[in-house]
Amino acid sequence: MPTDGAVSPVVELLTKPDCHLCAAARAVVAAVCEELGVPWHELSTVDAPDLLERFAEEIPVLLIDGVQRDFWKIDEARLRRLLTQ
Repeated sequence: MPTDGAVSPVVELLTKPDCHLCAAARAVVAAVCEELGVPWHELSTVDAPDLLERFAEEIPVLLIDGVQRDFWKIDEARLRRLLTQ
């Protein structure tokens, strides 16, 4: 994470209820973001039905600055690279 006054990336995890992959993804995103001091938030398809329609077959979905970067199984090393570049 840059410490030179740069703006933090916007990290969002799109999840749905009763999703075991979502629980695993949440743990990875929370751990990496906490380690790097990057805020993140979770979006539930319950609250965003338009996103469910768009990403129905790919949930959980990781978005960074509004761009889809990963789905299904969130790769910890890849996420760390994306957030430190």
